[in-house]
Amino acid sequence: MKRWVPIAVVVFVVAMVAWTASGYNALVRLDQGVSSAWGQVENVYQRRADLVPNLVETVKAAAAFEKDTFTAVANARAQVGQVSAAGVEKITSDPAAMAKFQQAQDGLSAALSRLLVVSERYPDLKATAGFRDLQVQLEGTENRINQARRDYNSVATDYNRSIRRFPRSVLAGVFGFDRQDLFEADDEDRDSPTVDFDNGDDEEDGTG
Repeated sequence: MKRWVPIAVVVFVVAMVAWTASGYNALVRLDQGVSSAWGQVENVYQRRADLVPNLVETVKAAAAFEKDTFTAVANARAQVGQVSAAGVEKITSDPAAMAKFQQAQDGLSAALSRLLVVSERYPDLKATAGFRDLQVQLEGTENRINQARRDYNSVATDYNRSIRRFPRSVLAGVFGFDRQDLFEADDEDRDSPTVDFDNGDDEEDGTG
């Protein structure tokens, strides 16, 4: 029976290699899914950042004395740029970097909300086609941001669940697959700018 021992060892080794390869490839696919979803998050946030200069200039033309608001938006956008330029390769697996990213984006959301509140004081501004077009673009971008965050959270949750389950947890530990941080839904709901297209309010402001 001893002659079967080497064969059994070979079969065992082959089976282990096949299992390891299969499990590793599955983790790679999940990790790539997280990276893809995060890339979409970055894209939609960048789209919003690109809208800010035109939005600010449009409002500034009608509300030249709202300097504090414009400064707050500019500073918030600069902070977002600094965080993005930091070049954190795996920001989602670094809790401190992820928290800094969220804080910067939430700061820009809050500043944009204040800018939209300022625009409510100027009915003539709200009536211009250029400003309303920027509002539509901002609203669409905010919707894309919320959707991208939800998609990322869903994919990252599946990934996190997978690397915690045995036996994949063993492979995750060996090959360095780290847990991915998630966005907090409460912050998202609280900080997203609100765009109001109520024509009735516009008419009322114009007559008041």
